[in-house]
Amino acid sequence: MEAIAAEEYSFDVEAFEAKPFEWGGYAEIKFEHIDLNSESAFYGLIFYNDPRSTIDRVTGSLQLDVGYRKGIAAFNGLLHVEAMQDNLGWSDTVDIYEANLSLKLQPFVTADLGKKTFKWGTGYAWNPVGFIDRPKDPNNPEEALEGYIAAGVDLIKSFNQPLQTIALTTVAIPVYEHVNEDFGESGHMNIAAKLYMLYRDTDIDLVLFTGNSRSLRYGVDFSRNLTSNFEIHGEYAYLPDLQKNHLAPSGKLESRELSVSRYLFGLRYLTENDITTIIEYYHNGAGFSSEELTAFYQLVEDADSHFNDTGSDNLIQNAKTVSSNGYSSPNLSRNYLYCKINQKDPFDILYLTPGLITIFNLDDQSYSISPDIQYTGFTNWELRLRYTFLNGGTFTEFAEKLNKNKLELRLRYHF
Repeated sequence: MEAIAAEEYSFDVEAFEAKPFEWGGYAEIKFEHIDLNSESAFYGLIFYNDPRSTIDRVTGSLQLDVGYRKGIAAFNGLLHVEAMQDNLGWSDTVDIYEANLSLKLQPFVTADLGKKTFKWGTGYAWNPVGFIDRPKDPNNPEEALEGYIAAGVDLIKSFNQPLQTIALTTVAIPVYEHVNEDFGESGHMNIAAKLYMLYRDTDIDLVLFTGNSRSLRYGVDFSRNLTSNFEIHGEYAYLPDLQKNHLAPSGKLESRELSVSRYLFGLRYLTENDITTIIEYYHNGAGFSSEELTAFYQLVEDADSHFNDTGSDNLIQNAKTVSSNGYSSPNLSRNYLYCKINQKDPFDILYLTPGLITIFNLDDQSYSISPDIQYTGFTNWELRLRYTFLNGGTFTEFAEKLNKNKLELRLRYHF
């Protein structure tokens, strides 16, 4: 009996040990059918001399994640390769999202050097305090983002008291020719710091960014589980001297300095039958007012009319310049409400997850709605079908976007 019991409860210790080299990732193919909105401002900017009603696109991508650990050193790399073919032509990119060397110098001291995504902030769709991260796509916020080349140090200390953990992260981000050129103004070294505290089961971050590539920024965020299935979170950022471009009455761009706030409050709730709901309110003090956006859309409409009357695109080129200086940014307005709902295995249909994402512009009442359905019933395979519909009144954000709807089918193999 003892021999049988020993055999029954034995396990391989080596199977649970961390391997020095690990790798994974996915290969994906995505099909998209896009119905263009021929009445929108951005259609007029892009297709003013090449009218079309639809775009069909095929995109293939490969993402490879590697990690190697030995002693106090760890290397993490993330490579993203993408090729796209549509009615407009072919494009391809090869991007190193991360390539970072980490050294655990002491149990409480870690140093990092290389390209890294920091993922600061507690928000799901937006991160006002993500001062050194690229902005997320609210329709796909869980997708990996390209990082920046930086050097950083983490110090961490734990306590047996209400303040359970405290950690300080300090990051230096250079911006020079061929180094983080899209981060901001070149020729500067920038510093960001985050003080993390776990106090009475509440996660709190105090965040600071200073440097001449971007404006000075202060931030704070928090996250707390009120119950095992109910979490709340929030972020607040203050930018005291932000330079913002705006459209002057002359039709030209002007720059002005503003003190603005960005903040977010959200919740995540999981029901007993596996329905997950995420709701977030986001305020972007640096966004454009409805009046400012109306002026831009009117500028584009006038430029398009001028082209149709004269054949000259000089006003359209001016409108394109204005667009590329902030007016084509995603979520360029001031107040948004985000809601994502999905349910695992509805009606006991295993591996099926239907969902819905809605982004509502509270300033002009335009919106996008994206129902989708995901199936993972085959080992390592993921199939997702999504339809996105945009709507709103004249001269509103979602009504003036390039497409009025999009159908997307994605097949992804994880390895």
